[in-house]
Formats: sequence, C-alpha cells, structure tokens
Amino acid sequence: MTPLNGNFGLEYAPTPFMMRLGRREVLVTRDFRKRFYAVNPIIECDTGVEPGHVEVLLMRRWLLILSKAH
Repeated sequence: MTPLNGNFGLEYAPTPFMMRLGRREVLVTRDFRKRFYAVNPIIECDTGVEPGHVEVLLMRRWLLILSKAH
C-alpha cells in the first residue's frame, strides 16, 4: 500500500512546451480537464480562458493554446 501524495501521478505526464512563431506563441500540453459536453474525436476548437487565446483540442488528448507573444 502506498500513501497518497499531492502529485496524483503528474510526474508521469509529458512536460508542456511552448513554441514561438513570429508574433504568436503555441503551447502544447496534455488536456486534463473534465469536459461536460460531447467532444469531437479528431479536432475541437474553442475560445481560450484569457482574451485573445484559441484552444485546439486534438484527438481528445492534446491541447494547443494559440496566443500573441508578449
């Protein structure tokens, strides 16, 4: 029996990375959010949490966040 820790297995998650393409930034990460609606199995596009961000969900797993570079 192992004790529970605060990480809940996040040490096995791939590290998010950011790319800068001109004046845009692309953040690629795993999507851990619970979605309460039917998600398109291939690609889903939505507005981001912050103004000016676009979120693209690929294959229900990979989240691409597009934004302006600061």
